[in-house]
Amino acid sequence: MITSPAATPRELPWRLILLGGLVMAIAIGLRAGLGVVVQPYALFQGWPLATVALAMALHNLLWGLVQPLIGGLADRHGARGVVGAGALAFAAGLAATAWAASPATALAGAGGAVGLGLAAASFPVVLALVGRASPPRRQAQAMGLAIALGSCGQVVVPPVVGWLVERNGVVAALAAMAALALLMAPLAFGLGAGRPGRGGPVAPPPARGALAAAWASPSYRRLVIGFFACGFQLAFISLHLPGHLVLCGQPAAAGGWALAAMGLFNVAGCWLFGQWGGRGSPARLLVLLYLLRALAVAILLLAPLTPASLALFSVLTGLTWLATVPLTSAVIARLFGTGALGLLFGVAFLSHQLGSFAGALAGGWAFDATGSYRAVWAVAAGLGLLAALLHWPIVDTPPAAAPAPA
Repeated sequence: MITSPAATPRELPWRLILLGGLVMAIAIGLRAGLGVVVQPYALFQGWPLATVALAMALHNLLWGLVQPLIGGLADRHGARGVVGAGALAFAAGLAATAWAASPATALAGAGGAVGLGLAAASFPVVLALVGRASPPRRQAQAMGLAIALGSCGQVVVPPVVGWLVERNGVVAALAAMAALALLMAPLAFGLGAGRPGRGGPVAPPPARGALAAAWASPSYRRLVIGFFACGFQLAFISLHLPGHLVLCGQPAAAGGWALAAMGLFNVAGCWLFGQWGGRGSPARLLVLLYLLRALAVAILLLAPLTPASLALFSVLTGLTWLATVPLTSAVIARLFGTGALGLLFGVAFLSHQLGSFAGALAGGWAFDATGSYRAVWAVAAGLGLLAALLHWPIVDTPPAAAPAPA
């Protein structure tokens, strides 16, 4: 049980919440915007959709594979240089994709450089920074506020990208996205001032020992395995929902607006779940969250596609979209502290990104093989139920401290 006294709002790291939220807004918005360009880009290049989906799947896989390493670097050396380098890699990857003359170049750009950029400049690094700088009872709240601000990027960027694609073409849209990615670099200067306890390096325990101690906990193992479902659902929905809606007779812009609506409700969901996570059990909230997401997918899969059913899907999915992230981070921080939070969340995020790789690739394969996404929607709903079952036994209170000797 957390025994530290309640913190006041003044004790929250507002500067880091604001700057980190802006960085995440750009990264999250650009990642959501990629879902809008998948089909137009494949048509422009004359490539199978599975080829473009493979590039998106690879950046999710690479993001997960390098996240523990990058999270550990940020733990030890601060987030400023890590986020700045990520901004440059992100921009370079989008630019390479815009002017790619071959699938290999697109795989290196959208698959390689974008993956490195997301690992360095997105929420795993930023939330670990915010969590370390927050009082224990305020960690879920502070991280929820930061990612709520970051979620605003998903409200703004996808519709703008869709408008650019329709007005100027997919190459111009990708070039504008590359320019936006560069804006993360100056924001990085305000992160990680290098002072222990205020967002800088905090002398974390040795990586091998911290990871071994965490992996010995059944709760941590369940958290890691269950995060796979979240990654599968998010990647599949963000990349293939626009194409699914077009197949169902919806306008081409419907996907961008649906993703924007999800981003809008994601702001509320991250804030609400962050508030509740600071007052109760983040693990129990994760159970509720995965059940709601499975319900949302079932509605889209089984109900007739109407504006009302699409709106209900967007609301439920938006409320649960990235709210998993501050709650998962909060469970890890409660159990193991914040000294190695970047590393331990990075390992959990590797599982998330393995799911993202599978979800992105499964959508492309299913469409090329059957002309439909229905089978993958069913898998997404089933994984949500499985994740809820995995999270139910998780104990998110740290072991009681040994009594002091008399």
